[in-house]
Amino acid sequence: MSASAIPAAPAIVTVSNVVKQFGRFAALRGVTAEFDAGRFHVILGDNGAGKTTLLRAIAGLARPTRGEISIAGKAPHDACRELGYMAHPSLLYDEMSAMENLRYFARLYGIRGRVDGGLAEDDLCREVIRAVGLDPELARPVGQYSQGMRQRISLARAILHDPQILLLDEPFSNVDVHSAREMVALLSSMRDQGRTIFVVTHQPSLLEGVADEFIWMEAGQIVDRTASCANRGTRGRE
Repeated sequence: MSASAIPAAPAIVTVSNVVKQFGRFAALRGVTAEFDAGRFHVILGDNGAGKTTLLRAIAGLARPTRGEISIAGKAPHDACRELGYMAHPSLLYDEMSAMENLRYFARLYGIRGRVDGGLAEDDLCREVIRAVGLDPELARPVGQYSQGMRQRISLARAILHDPQILLLDEPFSNVDVHSAREMVALLSSMRDQGRTIFVVTHQPSLLEGVADEFIWMEAGQIVDRTASCANRGTRGRE
């Protein structure tokens, strides 16, 4: 079979005519899109455009009013082990250290270390804290961390179970430029390792030249998908 005859791999995330209503307000209005594996997707739009609702729907945290979402052929709630979600609020326990926070979430989600690597629970927590550029032996409570450090710990929690899809809502919010750039470099390396990444942000310039595509939303619909945040193409293209 020639290379041109090899069928394309199916999309890892498929959104089919998804509507999400909150009372009379429709946050998503018939969104249909496919997203390929191993790519860095950035979701853009004004406040109220539906960005966070779409991210939460993919994560299985907001059940569509109508329509379907498929994660590698599964419903989101059946694919939770493949999904790592980072909410806009950090949702960390301020009185605990980074290690204590991750140890708590590891136990909450039934993570006892990676069988393939033979890592014990605490070793796994230390590994992911180092992966986001922090010292796992830092003992002071998370409530005393800078915003950039808190965002890194939130990201560590999202990757604790080694998911293949990362869904990150405003990961650079209130983070200084240096820390944001370090987080971008980390996310880029994760994409290069084969993970699929979705980021909702109001700071697209941080991801120019790193992301594979920029997805523009307005009034609960995807209105454009472009390769650059500086070069928005024809509206209505899916």
